Amino acid sequence: MPPLTSKKPERAVFHGWRILVLATLTGALTGPGQTIGVSVFIDHIIEDLALTRSQVAIAYLIGTMLGALTLPGVGRWIDRVGARRAITLIGVAFSVALLAMGGVGGFITLAAGFTFIRLLGQGALSIASTVAVTHWFERRRGTALGIYMTAVTVLIGLVPVLLNLAIDTTTWRTAWLIAAAVIFITVVPIGHFGIVSYPSDIGEVPDGHAAVAAANEVHVPARSYTRAEAMRTVRFWIVLAMGAVMGAWATALNFHQISLLGEAGLSSSAAALMFLPQVVGGATAALVFGALTDRIKARWLIPMAMGFLATAQLLVPVLSPGVLVFLYSTTLGMSGGSTRSISAALLPKWFGTAHIGAISAVVTFAGVVGSAVGPVTFSIGRDLLGGYGATVAWLSILPIGVAVAALTLLGRDRERVTSS
Repeated sequence: MPPLTSKKPERAVFHGWRILVLATLTGALTGPGQTIGVSVFIDHIIEDLALTRSQVAIAYLIGTMLGALTLPGVGRWIDRVGARRAITLIGVAFSVALLAMGGVGGFITLAAGFTFIRLLGQGALSIASTVAVTHWFERRRGTALGIYMTAVTVLIGLVPVLLNLAIDTTTWRTAWLIAAAVIFITVVPIGHFGIVSYPSDIGEVPDGHAAVAAANEVHVPARSYTRAEAMRTVRFWIVLAMGAVMGAWATALNFHQISLLGEAGLSSSAAALMFLPQVVGGATAALVFGALTDRIKARWLIPMAMGFLATAQLLVPVLSPGVLVFLYSTTLGMSGGSTRSISAALLPKWFGTAHIGAISAVVTFAGVVGSAVGPVTFSIGRDLLGGYGATVAWLSILPIGVAVAALTLLGRDRERVTSS
């Protein structure tokens, strides 16, 4: 990355907000590779391929795990080539992977398809889009990332609706082809023609010259940690644990939502509608917690996010149609929105931006591994305990544990990084 310039004449236009909008669009278009997008295909895949629900869950586990294994390398590659080139190339590859999903014929090809859409959609494109925003903001990074996470959450919430419409109008296989075409004609041009990897590429600085001048400051880049240096700090592992636990249990709850809420007395259509309050809760929390990361210490923010997740889990055994299921869905959404904003804002705040792709990729890797393990864990627990309620309630101990670790350990981590 070229060195940032310390003094430049004030400019009227700051391009960071344009980059934020474009990165938000590419972040939203990861939807077909996210669990919320894949979920609408599950029943069709089971019926058409004559597979059991457990077999599809195992294929999803295999694909997600294999995809996750490459993410640390993908993060280093994004740091090396920059967000512009990364988003362009990932967009091409992701569209090809979605095209291939339309032709899966059995367990092996399904697992292979899941591998590539999870790697390229949930993993690589998400990381590259977030990195694009991260480099353009510093003082206002938490706010910018909060806006990014909020908009992405809302837009991704529309993905299952649109995919389901495509399935109903055509077939589930054709819906994958439509998704591939949409990715190719949007993400690739945005990446190649719209994204600028670093402010210094066009003579700007993070937050814009006007913002720096208004603050009467000279922009000096923060000290950047390598991935190895970041991994030697306590705070890195707490953020990673937060992402892994959220990835595991939120994905599991979403993956099994129709079945889980069916046990609570909701019809399949009513259960599907409960994604909407989840999106609203996630979007609200992402915006609020993004701004709070600029103002409140992480040792308080992380327990709040984990508290939302534990609350949602503890509600599962007592769910019933009406207020409780609405509260459950909203709280689950808030847990995901707050976690994503906190993680995206804290990593560059603590460790700088020079290696942020590599650092973020390890955290994303943990979340993706969690998202692979979570659905299978819930399936096994349901079989052993006779329902989702007891399984989910017992597993709430993990977010509670992360919350306690953040409260007790972050204050003792004396690494010379921004105060937590």
